[in-house]
Amino acid sequence: MDGGYLDGGFSNPSTESAAAFRQIMEVVARPGVICEVAGAQPPAPLSPAAGAVLLTLCDADTSVYLAGSVDTPDVRSWIAFHIGAPLVGPAHATFALGRWDELMPLGQYPIGTPEYPDRSATLIVEMPSLDAAGATLRGPGIKDTAHLSLPDVAPFQENALHFPLGLDFIFTCEQRVAALPRSTEVS
Repeated sequence: MDGGYLDGGFSNPSTESAAAFRQIMEVVARPGVICEVAGAQPPAPLSPAAGAVLLTLCDADTSVYLAGSVDTPDVRSWIAFHIGAPLVGPAHATFALGRWDELMPLGQYPIGTPEYPDRSATLIVEMPSLDAAGATLRGPGIKDTAHLSLPDVAPFQENALHFPLGLDFIFTCEQRVAALPRSTEVS
């Protein structure tokens, strides 16, 4: 650790976080849409998009779980310095971050309760590529159908069966971001 974690946050936090928030809300409201988010330069192996999502959606009251290869001293220090979010295990995570295979099994994350469905986890999945092709998406925010390059189909189909409970997903790759809310049907 060389103190590089002091860098990499938004250089103009109010403007850049507002722009990132707008893009993140766009992809959450319109599953299958891919947007670019800029401004963050987190330490490797995090993508700039994952860094922007963390800087925008997390704070000292949102717990974060780092899975596998993203759980490094530099990433931990960067989150501590720029966000202040507590790092926890998967069962207590508000947000979980990692590659798809490192985030498994999905059953270890909270899916909310009937009284509080919002007390579920959002998984930020670092993807090798992110394209508007592949799995077919239907549901709120989609006119007819949309397509998104998901790492698998069956886990998202199973997740949708729990609605209104379930996990929400944000996919990141380089500076690109997409989302898959629990209400989306995947085929």
